[in-house]
Amino acid sequence: MDVYKRVLIKISGEALAGDKKTGLDFDLMKKVCLEIKECVDLGVQVGIVVGAGNFWRGRQGQDMDRTKADHMGMLATVMNALALADSLEKVGVSTRVQTAIEMRAFAEPYIRSRAVRHLEKGRVVIFGCGTGNPFFSTDTAAVLRAVEIDADIVLLAKNVDAIYTDDPNKNADAVKIESMSYLDILKNGLGVMDSTATSLSMDNKLPILLFGLDDPHNIVRAAKKEKIGTIVK
Repeated sequence: MDVYKRVLIKISGEALAGDKKTGLDFDLMKKVCLEIKECVDLGVQVGIVVGAGNFWRGRQGQDMDRTKADHMGMLATVMNALALADSLEKVGVSTRVQTAIEMRAFAEPYIRSRAVRHLEKGRVVIFGCGTGNPFFSTDTAAVLRAVEIDADIVLLAKNVDAIYTDDPNKNADAVKIESMSYLDILKNGLGVMDSTATSLSMDNKLPILLFGLDDPHNIVRAAKKEKIGTIVK
Protein backbone atom coordinates (compact mmCIF):
# COMPACT_ATOMS: atom_id res chain seq x y z
CA MET A 1 0.00 0.00 0.00
CA ASP A 2 1.31 3.42 -0.98
CA VAL A 3 1.40 5.64 2.11
CA TYR A 4 3.55 8.53 3.26
CA LYS A 5 6.49 7.53 5.44
CA ARG A 6 6.24 10.53 7.76
CA VAL A 7 3.56 13.21 8.00
CA LEU A 8 2.95 16.30 10.09
CA ILE A 9 -0.74 16.75 10.86
CA LYS A 10 -1.88 20.25 11.78
CA ILE A 11 -5.16 20.14 13.66
CA SER A 12 -6.86 23.45 14.32
CA GLY A 13 -8.36 24.15 17.72
CA GLU A 14 -11.73 24.82 16.11
CA ALA A 15 -11.65 21.33 14.57
CA LEU A 16 -11.16 19.79 18.03
CA ALA A 17 -14.14 21.74 19.33
CA GLY A 18 -16.47 20.30 16.67
CA ASP A 19 -20.00 21.66 16.68
CA LYS A 20 -19.45 23.08 20.16
CA LYS A 21 -17.23 25.77 18.57
CA THR A 22 -15.31 26.16 21.85
CA GLY A 23 -13.62 23.83 24.32
CA LEU A 24 -13.14 20.17 23.42
CA ASP A 25 -15.49 17.65 21.82
CA PHE A 26 -14.18 14.43 23.36
CA ASP A 27 -16.34 12.17 21.19
CA LEU A 28 -14.90 13.80 18.07
CA MET A 29 -11.39 13.61 19.52
CA LYS A 30 -11.77 9.86 20.04
CA LYS A 31 -12.83 9.45 16.40
CA VAL A 32 -9.82 11.50 15.28
CA CYS A 33 -7.48 9.45 17.48
CA LEU A 34 -8.80 6.16 16.09
CA GLU A 35 -7.98 7.43 12.58
CA ILE A 36 -4.50 8.47 13.69
CA LYS A 37 -4.07 5.00 15.20
CA GLU A 38 -4.98 3.48 11.83
CA CYS A 39 -2.26 5.62 10.21
CA VAL A 40 0.29 4.41 12.77
CA ASP A 41 -0.80 0.80 12.19
CA LEU A 42 -0.19 1.34 8.46
CA GLY A 43 3.41 2.28 9.29
CA VAL A 44 3.05 6.05 8.92
CA GLN A 45 5.14 8.11 11.33
CA VAL A 46 2.94 10.89 12.71
CA GLY A 47 3.82 14.26 14.20
CA ILE A 48 1.03 16.66 15.22
CA VAL A 49 0.86 20.41 15.77
CA VAL A 50 -2.30 21.66 17.44
CA GLY A 51 -3.84 25.11 17.28
CA ALA A 52 -5.65 26.91 20.08
CA GLY A 53 -8.61 28.67 18.47
CA ASN A 54 -11.05 26.67 20.59
CA PHE A 55 -9.66 28.40 23.69
CA TRP A 56 -7.79 31.53 22.71
CA ARG A 57 -6.32 33.51 19.82
CA GLY A 58 -3.71 36.19 20.28
CA ARG A 59 -5.80 38.72 18.38
CA GLN A 60 -8.59 38.25 20.93
CA GLY A 61 -6.44 40.20 23.37
CA GLN A 62 -7.53 43.48 21.70
CA ASP A 63 -5.73 46.08 23.83
CA MET A 64 -3.39 43.50 25.37
CA ASP A 65 0.31 43.49 24.64
CA ARG A 66 0.60 41.21 21.59
CA THR A 67 3.44 39.17 23.07
CA LYS A 68 1.48 38.38 26.23
CA ALA A 69 -1.63 37.55 24.21
CA ASP A 70 0.38 35.17 22.01
CA HIS A 71 1.94 33.54 25.08
CA MET A 72 -1.58 32.83 26.32
CA GLY A 73 -2.28 31.18 22.96
CA MET A 74 0.82 29.02 23.37
CA LEU A 75 -0.45 27.82 26.75
CA ALA A 76 -3.80 26.98 25.15
CA THR A 77 -2.05 24.79 22.55
CA VAL A 78 -0.54 22.79 25.39
CA MET A 79 -4.00 22.17 26.86
CA ASN A 80 -5.05 20.76 23.48
CA ALA A 81 -1.84 18.74 23.14
CA LEU A 82 -2.28 17.09 26.54
CA ALA A 83 -5.94 16.31 25.85
CA LEU A 84 -5.06 14.82 22.46
CA ALA A 85 -2.24 12.77 23.98
CA ASP A 86 -4.62 11.39 26.61
CA SER A 87 -7.17 10.43 23.95
CA LEU A 88 -4.49 8.73 21.84
CA GLU A 89 -3.13 6.78 24.81
CA LYS A 90 -6.66 5.55 25.58
CA VAL A 91 -6.95 3.97 22.13
CA GLY A 92 -3.54 2.34 22.46
CA VAL A 93 -1.23 4.80 20.73
CA SER A 94 2.06 5.67 22.43
CA THR A 95 2.63 9.44 22.47
CA ARG A 96 5.05 12.12 23.54
CA VAL A 97 4.22 15.81 24.02
CA GLN A 98 7.06 18.22 23.28
CA THR A 99 6.79 21.95 23.87
CA ALA A 100 8.78 24.80 22.37
CA ILE A 101 8.78 26.48 25.80
CA GLU A 102 9.99 24.26 28.62
CA MET A 103 7.29 22.78 30.88
CA ARG A 104 9.25 19.84 32.24
CA ALA A 105 6.63 18.87 34.82
CA PHE A 106 4.34 17.48 32.13
CA ALA A 107 6.02 17.61 28.72
CA GLU A 108 9.41 17.15 27.11
CA PRO A 109 11.23 20.20 25.77
CA TYR A 110 11.31 20.18 21.97
CA ILE A 111 14.53 18.54 20.78
CA ARG A 112 14.59 17.64 17.12
CA SER A 113 16.72 14.49 17.39
CA ARG A 114 14.60 13.17 20.25
CA ALA A 115 11.39 13.87 18.31
CA VAL A 116 12.73 11.95 15.30
CA ARG A 117 13.74 9.05 17.53
CA HIS A 118 10.23 8.87 19.00
CA LEU A 119 8.76 8.85 15.48
CA GLU A 120 11.08 6.05 14.40
CA LYS A 121 9.87 4.01 17.39
CA GLY A 122 6.26 4.41 16.26
CA ARG A 123 5.26 7.04 18.80
CA VAL A 124 3.06 9.98 17.86
CA VAL A 125 4.79 13.24 18.78
CA ILE A 126 2.55 16.21 19.60
CA PHE A 127 4.21 19.61 19.40
CA GLY A 128 2.85 22.36 21.66
CA CYS A 129 3.54 26.07 22.11
CA GLY A 130 3.76 26.74 18.38
CA THR A 131 7.23 27.95 17.44
CA GLY A 132 7.78 29.28 20.97
CA ASN A 133 7.78 32.84 19.63
CA PRO A 134 5.03 35.47 19.47
CA PHE A 135 3.82 36.78 16.09
CA PHE A 136 4.02 33.30 14.49
CA SER A 137 0.93 31.18 13.91
CA THR A 138 0.57 27.47 14.58
CA ASP A 139 0.33 26.98 10.80
CA THR A 140 3.86 28.35 10.60
CA ALA A 141 4.85 26.08 13.50
CA ALA A 142 3.44 23.10 11.60
CA VAL A 143 5.53 23.86 8.51
CA LEU A 144 8.63 24.53 10.62
CA ARG A 145 8.33 21.25 12.54
CA ALA A 146 7.58 19.37 9.32
CA VAL A 147 10.74 20.71 7.71
CA GLU A 148 12.79 19.96 10.83
CA ILE A 149 11.62 16.34 11.14
CA ASP A 150 11.86 15.83 7.36
CA ALA A 151 8.15 15.07 6.90
CA ASP A 152 6.89 14.19 3.44
CA ILE A 153 3.87 16.49 3.68
CA VAL A 154 1.82 18.70 5.99
CA LEU A 155 -1.76 17.49 6.41
CA LEU A 156 -3.72 20.60 7.28
CA ALA A 157 -6.95 19.47 8.98
CA LYS A 158 -9.33 22.41 9.09
CA ASN A 159 -13.03 23.06 9.53
CA VAL A 160 -13.27 23.56 5.74
CA ASP A 161 -12.85 20.66 3.32
CA ALA A 162 -10.87 22.41 0.56
CA ILE A 163 -10.02 25.73 -1.08
CA TYR A 164 -12.82 27.10 -3.28
CA THR A 165 -13.07 29.86 -5.86
CA ASP A 166 -15.43 31.64 -3.43
CA ASP A 167 -17.02 31.05 -0.04
CA PRO A 168 -19.19 27.94 -0.63
CA ASN A 169 -21.42 28.92 2.28
CA LYS A 170 -22.32 32.16 0.50
CA ASN A 171 -22.00 31.22 -3.16
CA ALA A 172 -23.57 27.98 -4.43
CA ASP A 173 -21.54 28.31 -7.64
CA ALA A 174 -18.20 28.19 -5.80
CA VAL A 175 -15.93 25.55 -7.34
CA LYS A 176 -13.53 23.34 -5.40
CA ILE A 177 -9.87 23.77 -6.35
CA GLU A 178 -7.95 20.49 -6.33
CA SER A 179 -4.45 21.94 -6.71
CA MET A 180 -2.82 25.33 -6.17
CA SER A 181 0.68 26.74 -6.18
CA TYR A 182 2.24 28.50 -3.21
CA LEU A 183 2.34 31.68 -5.29
CA ASP A 184 -1.40 31.47 -5.95
CA ILE A 185 -2.01 31.48 -2.20
CA LEU A 186 0.29 34.46 -1.70
CA LYS A 187 -0.88 36.49 -4.70
CA ASN A 188 -4.56 36.08 -3.90
CA GLY A 189 -4.12 36.62 -0.17
CA LEU A 190 -6.10 33.48 0.61
CA GLY A 191 -6.70 33.04 4.31
CA VAL A 192 -6.38 29.25 4.40
CA MET A 193 -2.97 29.71 6.01
CA ASP A 194 -0.80 32.70 6.71
CA SER A 195 1.83 34.04 4.33
CA THR A 196 4.76 33.07 6.58
CA ALA A 197 3.69 29.41 6.58
CA THR A 198 3.14 29.50 2.81
CA SER A 199 6.53 31.11 2.12
CA LEU A 200 8.34 28.66 4.40
CA SER A 201 6.73 25.67 2.71
CA MET A 202 7.51 27.14 -0.72
CA ASP A 203 11.16 27.75 0.16
CA ASN A 204 11.50 24.13 1.32
CA LYS A 205 9.35 22.56 -1.43
CA LEU A 206 7.09 21.03 1.21
CA PRO A 207 3.61 20.11 -0.08
CA ILE A 208 0.55 20.93 2.02
CA LEU A 209 -2.77 19.12 1.78
CA LEU A 210 -5.75 21.05 3.14
CA PHE A 211 -8.81 18.97 3.97
CA GLY A 212 -11.80 18.94 6.29
CA LEU A 213 -12.00 17.16 9.63
CA ASP A 214 -15.79 16.90 9.42
CA ASP A 215 -15.08 13.29 8.41
CA PRO A 216 -12.15 12.14 10.59
CA HIS A 217 -11.42 9.27 8.17
CA ASN A 218 -10.02 11.93 5.83
CA ILE A 219 -6.82 11.68 7.90
CA VAL A 220 -6.32 8.09 6.75
CA ARG A 221 -7.31 8.96 3.17
CA ALA A 222 -4.71 11.73 3.18
CA ALA A 223 -2.01 9.43 4.57
CA LYS A 224 -2.85 6.94 1.79
CA LYS A 225 -2.33 9.67 -0.82
CA GLU A 226 -5.97 9.61 -1.93
CA LYS A 227 -7.36 12.64 -3.76
CA ILE A 228 -9.13 14.78 -1.19
CA GLY A 229 -9.15 18.47 -0.32
CA THR A 230 -6.70 20.85 -1.99
CA ILE A 231 -2.99 20.20 -2.48
CA VAL A 232 -0.66 23.20 -2.35
CA LYS A 233 2.69 22.59 -3.98
